[in-house]
Formats: sequence, C-alpha cells, structure tokens
Amino acid sequence: MEEILIVSLGAFLAAALTVPAGFGLSTILTPLVLLLLPVHEAVAVVAIVHCAHNAGKYIALKDAVDFHAFRRYGVWLVVGSIIGALLQNQVPNDPLLLLVGIFLVILPILTISEKWTGYRIPEANDRLGGFGSGFMGGLSGHQGALRAMFLTRRLPDKMAYAATASVLALCVDVSRIPVYLFFRTEEISEEMTLIVVLVISALIGVRVGKKWLQSLKSTQIHNMVMFGIISSGIFYIMEALN
Repeated sequence: MEEILIVSLGAFLAAALTVPAGFGLSTILTPLVLLLLPVHEAVAVVAIVHCAHNAGKYIALKDAVDFHAFRRYGVWLVVGSIIGALLQNQVPNDPLLLLVGIFLVILPILTISEKWTGYRIPEANDRLGGFGSGFMGGLSGHQGALRAMFLTRRLPDKMAYAATASVLALCVDVSRIPVYLFFRTEEISEEMTLIVVLVISALIGVRVGKKWLQSLKSTQIHNMVMFGIISSGIFYIMEALN
C-alpha cells in the first residue's frame, strides 16, 4: 500500500508537469511503476493511465487544438504505434529497457545540439517524426519527446502545442492499448486497483497542470522534463545491465 501511494503521488506530479510540457508522463511514471511490476506489464499499465491523462487534457484544452498539425502527424502516429506495440510483446525485458534507456539519453543531447547549430528539422520530415514517435510509443510508451522535437517548431503558441500534443498522444494510446490487452489480458486485469488509483491521480494532476500552463513559461517546464528524461534513461540502462 505504501508503494502504491508513492507511485500515485508520482503520477499526480508527473501529470501536472507534463500538461505544459506536452510530454513526459510515461518517462516519469514508468520507472516508478517498474518498482511494482515487470517491464511489459508496467508499460501496459502506464499506457492506460497515459490514455486517461491525455483524454483529460483534451477535454480541458480542446478549443486550442491545431487540426492542421494533427492531420500531418495523426495517421503515421497510429501506424507506428501499432507496429511498435506488436513488437513490444516480442522483445525481452532487458533489451527493451536498454533500447529505451539509450534513446532517452541521446534524444535530449540531439535537442541541445540543434540549439547550438541552429539546424531546423524540415517540415517534409514531419511524417517520419510522426511514425517514429508512434513506434516508440507502441514499443515502450515513450512517444512524447520525439514528437515534441517536431511539434514545438510548428506550434509556437503554448496552448495550441499542449492541446495538439494531447490529441496526438491520445491517438497513440487508443491504438496501442488493445494490442497490449490482447497479449496480456490476465496480467493487466490483475492490476486494476493500481490502474484506478493512478488514473485518478493523473486526472487531478491535469487540473493543476492547466493552471501551471497558464502561468509558467513553457521553456522552464521543458527543461525540467528534459532532465527527467535523461535521468530515466540512465535508470533504464542501469536496470538492463544489472
């Protein structure tokens, strides 16, 4: 019970932080859930929480959604998500953790290097970014960081960015969760108490996060979540190697 309370508090804080950032819930929450569950079950449980969180964000921010950006990314996100989710069931725990860990450490470094070089990702590659984001979302749940690299350049308005990111993330969740349930129905159903507690915590976090979105600078929240991404990546690599 004590561990569930700690994880639920983490879900609340992660949900609140990631409303302004547009990503990071899975990155922050998955290491906590891994304290309770094996990696494949943890990814599935976090996916359900992630879906509820993004549905809550969409309801709170739906008036600001940029549907032009949604159309550019949406289809390829879903395709990548389904492929990644199908592969997720075939990849053993340690290689999956190692893959995700390396990805999460390298990605922020690439983001920083772009700021140094001034290189701008061409818009023609948006579909590739959408597919890659969906694929990583289906494989490990970590879809948002890659999506943010493309989406923040197209949507400088923080409300439009957060709202559109929530819809895109919701598309990934809705497409990957049935695949997880198909392969691991019994294991996931045994964790319903944990799922309900985390979903409630995440939805409460949405309400707090919306207030932060209106009052804080997006760059501050992005930097905090980027630090969390690198920390989680190091954690995953250590877990895989041990």
